[in-house]
Amino acid sequence: MDPRKRVLVQNERAKLSAAAIDRLSTACVAVGFITPLVSLSGSTIVPSWSLELVFSTVTWLVAAFILHLMARHVLRRLEP
Repeated sequence: MDPRKRVLVQNERAKLSAAAIDRLSTACVAVGFITPLVSLSGSTIVPSWSLELVFSTVTWLVAAFILHLMARHVLRRLEP
């Protein structure tokens, strides 16, 4: 295979991998932050943040941040 084509294929694979990892980070934000926020806002009782809910939310947000950093790391493999 032509070396230039090989570089293009490797770059596309890296971009696809980074995009997949970043979608996972977006899902973590949805699960960890948006879902509890919506469930608390739909309650007729005064919403309260329990320690478990706060811990869970922070854990999901940290996981999202780590996944986002991993996606950025994958993009460093791009070649000119």
